[in-house]
Amino acid sequence: MEWGGSVPGLVRWAARRYGGAEAVVDGRTRITYRELGDRVERAAAACVAAGVEPGDRVAVWAPNSLDWIVSALGAVTAGGVLVPVNTRFKGAEAAHVLRRSGARLLFVTGTFLGASYVASLRRSGVELPDLEQVVVLGDSAPEEYATWREFLAGGDRVRVTEVRTRADAVKASDPSDIVFTSGTTGRPKGVVVTHRQTLRCYAIWSAVAGLREGDRYLIVNPFFHTFGYKAGVIACLMRGAVIVPQPVFDADSVLACLAAERISVLPGPPTLLQSLLDHPARTAHDLSRLRLVVTGAAVVPVRLVERLRGELGVATVLTAYGLSEATGLVTMCRRGDDPRTVATTSGRAIPGTEVRVASPGRGRPGEILVRGHNVMTGYYEDPDATAEAVDADGWLHTGDVGVLDAAGNLRVTDRIKDMFVVGGFNAYPAEIEHLLAGHPDVADVAVIGVPDQRLGEVAKAYAVRRPGATLTADDLIAWSRREMANYKVPRQVEFVAALPRNAGGKVVKGELRARG
Repeated sequence: MEWGGSVPGLVRWAARRYGGAEAVVDGRTRITYRELGDRVERAAAACVAAGVEPGDRVAVWAPNSLDWIVSALGAVTAGGVLVPVNTRFKGAEAAHVLRRSGARLLFVTGTFLGASYVASLRRSGVELPDLEQVVVLGDSAPEEYATWREFLAGGDRVRVTEVRTRADAVKASDPSDIVFTSGTTGRPKGVVVTHRQTLRCYAIWSAVAGLREGDRYLIVNPFFHTFGYKAGVIACLMRGAVIVPQPVFDADSVLACLAAERISVLPGPPTLLQSLLDHPARTAHDLSRLRLVVTGAAVVPVRLVERLRGELGVATVLTAYGLSEATGLVTMCRRGDDPRTVATTSGRAIPGTEVRVASPGRGRPGEILVRGHNVMTGYYEDPDATAEAVDADGWLHTGDVGVLDAAGNLRVTDRIKDMFVVGGFNAYPAEIEHLLAGHPDVADVAVIGVPDQRLGEVAKAYAVRRPGATLTADDLIAWSRREMANYKVPRQVEFVAALPRNAGGKVVKGELRARG
């Protein structure tokens, strides 16, 4: 590859290739590709000064911003392995990922959505023996932590040649990041992906989507998602597009930004796109530069595709399917596909990979299996879970159910793992059940996804009270809001005398779904 086979190589190549072109717009801050390269090298020097060694895990727990980009790419340039942490997590959830990954350094935002991440982490009570330094991406920090400015100043004594030697030592086969995704056991599992896989997949994504030099790309998808970071930041570096990070979705601010920044590329879940189309002030904003929309992660109405093309004049609307275990990318529609194909399928396998459905025959649903360069190297320090997910022939068993048509287009129809999507976020019942079981008045609990007009699906909990308890649905929902990320919080709670179980003791969720 022209960028040397690693993310640090890509950053330096982009700084040279695109030089004075605008790279990132974050509020009033505007920097060029050359300036971005310099900032990343300075952050990498600070990581080296802080004792980060090749292969060390470095976590970032912050919303989309220029500081996220610089701290993450700086850590990777120093040879570290990036561990993005979900911004919706509460302290205990984030601490569990930090502990499992053995992160030595954490970059954390001060506050986001009214919550203090630092205070939340301190309250968690989880011991983090490997965590040596916490850097607050802000102007102030508790005494034992460092501010972003203080951290960067620590790298001033490290020579640029030392940083570049460290960056050049990063191999294509080295891990580039570990994305933690909670499985059906309720225990987070870290998906390990290499630099080679990251670069190959998102070079393909950029080419298939038609991302161009000079495109202005509003990244609403969170950077802690594989898609937000890789189809966003990494893809823009490859193509010389302008990165415009959006920390949280708000229809008013997104519309204003689309017009003011002349945005041409906007990926996002269908709920986001629907809210923009239906916004009463939409016609007051100039959205004429918008030419590429990529969506997925939920049911996409044909009408939505038609409205994006007809009402907004969007030339290219694509859908895609992926999961962290496959570097976030399995199938994509192609430019020129008709609206029904785009809306009802997730397109065809990306080049160099295979997709098949373990079903009785063509057109019949079965588990989606994936094989190729996009399949993870494994779950971090979890060989048993890796062997369960990837078979001896290299096929990744996704746990998703789908159908392949005669042209090879994949339609995802169900999820074996019971996972459901809440406004674009994957919610895992087993994980929510594990958290709810921590309530002192809950004796037993099961969670299913139920339809929701605004979010697509939301959690509904069926709970059994402990003897003598007077816990109400409102009590449990309020408690959940304090203990877990908002998208996991059950919107409905129904108390039952006992959960339906089969002879093996497993909850029969089909009966719960039948109740609604």
